[in-house]
Amino acid sequence: MKGYIALLIGLFLSSCANGQVKKAENGIDHSTVEITDKQSKLIFKNARQFPNNTELSIAFIHQGKTKFVGVKRMNDTIKIRKNHQSVFEIGSISKVFTSSLLSSFVLNKELSLEDAIQDHLELTLKPDDKITFKELANHTSGLPRLPSNLDLLAVDPNNPYKEYDAEKLIEYLNEEVELQQKPGTEYGYSNLGAGLLGYGLAKMSNSSYEDLLQERIFEKYGMSNSTTQPNKIKNQIIHGLNPNGEVTSKWDFNVLAGAGAILSTTEDLSKFALAQFDTENKELILTQEPTFKVDKNMQVGLGWHILPDESGDELIWHNGGTGGYTSSIALDTENKKGIIILSNVSAFNSKMGNIDELCFELIETL
Repeated sequence: MKGYIALLIGLFLSSCANGQVKKAENGIDHSTVEITDKQSKLIFKNARQFPNNTELSIAFIHQGKTKFVGVKRMNDTIKIRKNHQSVFEIGSISKVFTSSLLSSFVLNKELSLEDAIQDHLELTLKPDDKITFKELANHTSGLPRLPSNLDLLAVDPNNPYKEYDAEKLIEYLNEEVELQQKPGTEYGYSNLGAGLLGYGLAKMSNSSYEDLLQERIFEKYGMSNSTTQPNKIKNQIIHGLNPNGEVTSKWDFNVLAGAGAILSTTEDLSKFALAQFDTENKELILTQEPTFKVDKNMQVGLGWHILPDESGDELIWHNGGTGGYTSSIALDTENKKGIIILSNVSAFNSKMGNIDELCFELIETL
């Protein structure tokens, strides 16, 4: 599994070096939170390289029960912190929720996975290759990672998506888009594709992405502290940190909200995770089914990436990264266990891969 870390990180934002972090002390008393000595050592090993005020909120899911463990680095000591109801940006884990919305549309017979998005929206792509909803959800649409009219050198680096609105998206799709390969033939991770999927579903239902999430997912699973609108839960938000440990701004995803706009808690995400184990939940089961084989070790469902663990069992996995946050979730649906980690570690921190590494290491301890 560790051999996948570089690949998995490469799906998202590239990292950059940050300054040296002072040596941390281990102040985790694992007996107070009922985790094993091995688990506490893994948490310390991966958290000690982050700056002061870094928080990790972790959910351990095993045999239908959830246990929460939080830690924070304070005065160069990693200490236990109660933060399972604290809100973090979850970044690209949002794509799993966007694909879950798609699944609900399919099961409600509002569309088919094989329908072309151009047949439901007024789009005349250039070239005019048909792109299906399934291809948007499993990253085989041929669309690039980001639209060419989103110039990352010209935007606010602390909030790069904020000014990219629906008008710019439609202009790009109708006039500028160039597919990187024929749809359905190759895997190519695309924030643009996931953002377009969220935008398209909202447009078709005469709703907003936020309202769709609330009506079809968050209310259904009791996720009362989950939203794309920070003002709703501003008093619960943990400040995001830049690579140097300084408070940085949250990201506003605007029209590309489906790619990464959700804020949530480990408590809320654990409810969604437990629902993934319910074989009667057709909406969620549909998102877990393989739709494309990337290579001999990785497949893609709808939103989820499907990977083998050390014992050969399959994991459904996704992670996320924004300017002030990094997250990771891995679930073994067969054995009903999983790990969720939310943190205020910047995706630009050179050690951000520790969050994924910790996620995979911890699930092996369950």
